[in-house]
Amino acid sequence: MNPRPGLTFDRVRAAAARLAGVAHRTPLLTSATLDALCGGSVFLKAEPLQRGGSFKFRGAYNRLAQLEAEQRANGVVAYSSGNHGAAVALAAQVLGIQAVVVVPAAASPAKLAAIEGYGAQVHRYQPGQDRQELAEAIAREKSMTLVAPYDDYEVMAGQGTLGIEIAEQAKDLDLVLLPVGGGGLAAGVATAVKTLLPGSVVVGVEPYGGDDTRQSLRAGRRIRIDPPATIADGLRSEQPGELTFPINAGLLDDIVTVSDDNIVEAMRFCFSRLKLVVEPSGAVPLAAALAGTVAASGKRIAVVLSGGNTDPADFAAYLNGRAVAPGQTSTGNQGSWHPADTVGIAT
Repeated sequence: MNPRPGLTFDRVRAAAARLAGVAHRTPLLTSATLDALCGGSVFLKAEPLQRGGSFKFRGAYNRLAQLEAEQRANGVVAYSSGNHGAAVALAAQVLGIQAVVVVPAAASPAKLAAIEGYGAQVHRYQPGQDRQELAEAIAREKSMTLVAPYDDYEVMAGQGTLGIEIAEQAKDLDLVLLPVGGGGLAAGVATAVKTLLPGSVVVGVEPYGGDDTRQSLRAGRRIRIDPPATIADGLRSEQPGELTFPINAGLLDDIVTVSDDNIVEAMRFCFSRLKLVVEPSGAVPLAAALAGTVAASGKRIAVVLSGGNTDPADFAAYLNGRAVAPGQTSTGNQGSWHPADTVGIAT
């Protein structure tokens, strides 16, 4: 079912074997309150509980684990807004490989602390600089291997292991919702889900104003947009990946968008009802379900909560309606405390 031979289900399955015993098999959570709100049976794939706090560890480890001895000795370099960099740093630490991570000067303090905590060297860049070009220059100078955040088949295959787990844990699904940035997670998960659960619909979710993949799918070609203004910092891609786009064009059934206010409400729900911290980018798919952007009534739905790495001060500000991206309007809703919901784990 894969329109691009570079990413096959066999490749995803090989990544799953490689990650066995290394990556966490994260739980699939259920919530009676959420089911009532959405009108269906909702399963939340809790990747904030993954090593490194996001799904990115899967792809990073799968890529680094296949390096040749000389490549391992020379080290790796990555460019990232945060989670990919932290994942590469952690995978490198596990495998005993030196890592350099190129990050924006204004990156999340929590994500920078994680990258440095895992032992990687941080190289900051300023607005207007091309992070990929900087990373490529470092790779050439130091003979390091460049680890792309999404446009790499082994990275995509690693992310796709999440889809295998969802299929095994949920057994049967009508719909899978996942966030779309550069498209690596979507490509990997869609490859797995469409193979194991061929009757399922897979829908990508992007922040409003950051819908480069949505526009590209409708145009039939890769569209470049202006830098998105959204709190979902991990989904601020300006153009779909060269390798990921044709895969997602063939496998994704639709793309929908949500506002920053929708995202904050999803973050608030996870924190107040499930006691789970989810970063803005990770809450985007749940935002679509809660806002009614996708039809959920009577369906079995898996929602990928892709990560939980957010600075505590920023997280508090989001939930209190004090931090919004340019061009967005906060609801000002202060929220309220709730006792923990009756949460289950689908095994």
